[in-house]
Amino acid sequence: MTVDEATRNALRQVAHALADVARPATLAYFRASGLVAEDKGTGRFDPVTKADRAAETAMREVLAKLRPQDAVLGEEYGPTGGSSGLTWVLDPIDGTRGYISGTPTWGVLIAVSDAGGPLYGIIDQPYIGERFSGGFGEAVVTGPMGETPLSVAAPRPLSEATILTTFPEVGTPDEGRAFHAVASSCRLTRYGMDCYGYALLAAGQVDLVIEAGLQSYDIQAPIAVIEAAGGIVTNWDGGPAKDGGRVIAAANPAIHAEAIAILRGSIEG
Repeated sequence: MTVDEATRNALRQVAHALADVARPATLAYFRASGLVAEDKGTGRFDPVTKADRAAETAMREVLAKLRPQDAVLGEEYGPTGGSSGLTWVLDPIDGTRGYISGTPTWGVLIAVSDAGGPLYGIIDQPYIGERFSGGFGEAVVTGPMGETPLSVAAPRPLSEATILTTFPEVGTPDEGRAFHAVASSCRLTRYGMDCYGYALLAAGQVDLVIEAGLQSYDIQAPIAVIEAAGGIVTNWDGGPAKDGGRVIAAANPAIHAEAIAILRGSIEG
């Protein structure tokens, strides 16, 4: 879809308005005593809290006023149809397990997408006060240290790379073995980052993020931010990652190719 400059500006403003209303909705319950986490019952403990629901509700209310013609896909309340060809993809708290544990690596994910994938995205960390945004010629982070352009790390060998994922087991046993085959070739492996890992890749702090079992609302905002910062995000076969599943995000094509070859070899083997 071709989006003119006026529409781009409007979509940017709406995306930031969504992040602005999600911040207080999530912070109202963060590290609060007595917060109840319900289990969605997906097989592995998959919590949802009133903070997740409050944040998505707040964002949907803004969209109903400002962009009623657009579709919405949210983690907590599912899809709502639209007529514009654009969809807002919302994850009100990506990393609810971290949220209920008090860690500050969860975030609010917001993307506006067409049929081809995300056009613009935001990874917002309300507690730290950092907002990573990318798309429409923009790649910036704003936070306690002001505003800084986002740019992925310069190329370096896999043996010098830092790799992130959220869960040590990654996904299935086969997916876990594939991840660890890549990680064993890297200098440093870190766990538990949720969406903040993708933000760190866009900021040039790490080289790879590899995960499995993702949904579209987990990855569309990170795709927009990372690609705007000069990185690459695909599935493990090198194809589009907008629908989730097995995802690899890399700082550059060379390290992406090196890592994906190991993933493929491990899965096929």
